[in-house]
Amino acid sequence: MTDEAMKCVEISEAGGPDVLKVATRPCPELASGEVMIKVHAAGVNRPDVIQRKGLYPPPPGASDLPGLEVAGVIVALSEGVTGLAIGDRVCALTNGGGYAEYCNVPAEQCLTIPASLSMAEAAAVPETFFTVWFNLFLQGGLKAGQTLLVHGGSSGIGTTAIQVASQLGATVYTTAGNQEKCQACLDLGATAAFNYKETDFVTDVKEATEGKGVDMILDMVGGDYIARNIKCLARKGRLINIAYLQGSTAEVNFMTVMMKQLTITGSTLRQQPLAIKAEIARQLKETVWPLLESGALKPVLFKTFGMEEAPAAHELMESSAHIGKIVLNVES
Repeated sequence: MTDEAMKCVEISEAGGPDVLKVATRPCPELASGEVMIKVHAAGVNRPDVIQRKGLYPPPPGASDLPGLEVAGVIVALSEGVTGLAIGDRVCALTNGGGYAEYCNVPAEQCLTIPASLSMAEAAAVPETFFTVWFNLFLQGGLKAGQTLLVHGGSSGIGTTAIQVASQLGATVYTTAGNQEKCQACLDLGATAAFNYKETDFVTDVKEATEGKGVDMILDMVGGDYIARNIKCLARKGRLINIAYLQGSTAEVNFMTVMMKQLTITGSTLRQQPLAIKAEIARQLKETVWPLLESGALKPVLFKTFGMEEAPAAHELMESSAHIGKIVLNVES
């Protein structure tokens, strides 16, 4: 396979969406423990945009091509890989390289595609579901009966977090930027959705929880949300940061953190070691996959694009006009 050529989308230089160019490269060479996937569809995610701008370099040894999740069919396995076979339909969290006809992925980061999902829908699963599970459940310890505030509820991460947390027994509140997005969040299982452009979410959360606050907040906004989030948290609450779209610096009254015994943490998924990603995959297969297979959970697919339309896909991502996920159809 490595002698064959494949189409891919390269970042020609750091910059705007127009720096994404369709190119031809040799197929990647399999390393130990990897499988090669013939990619049918690849998810488009905010980290791809940040990488394109030159602000999120791939980790050592990873492909320089964007793309952190794919769905397709296994066409080759390295020696020693067990539990998977050539011809298996899988979706996978990648370490990079998803915007291509072929992508190599550690076997432990692959999951069989539920029969209820199309390839495009399956490509919309790994990055958000791995991220949500790692942060809410492995890092945050979210339990049934607890309350969760999800910022950016209409995003890929948001629509996933709302569904998974509510299905597993949490009460979910969320913020979104217009009434259509708020309604979409309610339809996915949120108990309440607050239009942050019209009301103060701190006041909204306090009213919804009768002054108690929420047990956990999943935030990708940062900036002045950081101090406001602290006001929203209940005693022993947890603030989990996964991005800082409005900046990573803030003025915070840490006396409140101390008196309320709060936990503030954050993470990036791409930098996690294989053992952590493998454990996330194992737990997803055990707990979340039955919900996907039954149809109780389903990724929210907003729009698909062809490979040559990758710049338009990134423009849509940066506009935040979408609800749910954006996907590239790699196989024509």
